[in-house]
Formats: sequence, C-alpha cells, structure tokens
Amino acid sequence: MSREDFEDAVRDALDEIPAELAAQMDNVVVLVEDDPPEGEPDLLGVYEGFPLTERGEFWATGALPDRITIFRNPTLSMCEDRDEVVDEVAITVVHEIAHHFGIDDDRLHELGWA
Repeated sequence: MSREDFEDAVRDALDEIPAELAAQMDNVVVLVEDDPPEGEPDLLGVYEGFPLTERGEFWATGALPDRITIFRNPTLSMCEDRDEVVDEVAITVVHEIAHHFGIDDDRLHELGWA
C-alpha cells in the first residue's frame, strides 16, 4: 500500500469517529510516519501529550498540540491485504484517540480495543 493510500486509510478512520466525540478532541494532531521509534518495531501507533482528563484550568496556555502518530510499516508488515490494513488502521486510530480522552491500555483491553 502506498503512503498516500495509507494516509487515506487514516483519514477515513478519523472520519468514522462520531461527530460528538470528534468535537471534544482538543489541541491534537494526527500524523503518519513510516517507522516507529528505534527499539519498538511492532508499535502501530502512539499518543504523546496530556490526556483531557489530566489538563488543568491553565493547561492550554502556550501548549503545543498533542500528537497521535500512526506507523505505516509495522501495520503493513502485520497485515495480509488492503482490507486488513484498513481495519487495523481504524482500530489503532480509535485506540490512540482513547488515550487522548484518558483511557488507559488496561481499560482498552477490557473494552476489546487491544
């Protein structure tokens, strides 16, 4: 899958987020990178920032956006076809957005979003 097609899959996954939920996302950018950080070859996505549940009254003063990064190459490596990539991208996007809302990995696993 080309970089452009992968970015389209991420964009499509974001479009599937319910409008009410998307409207509550605050100061966050979603990026696509080819490779995860060194030493984490199987990482499909990462959330970097301060979850909404941890932000105080004065948090946003001069704050850079939180970042959700979806990693292309490990996703392509684990999937056998385009449909599987699209499904995995959607799961990863939801997983990382959940972190933005303060939902940790344990709770995501309980909810079936491992």
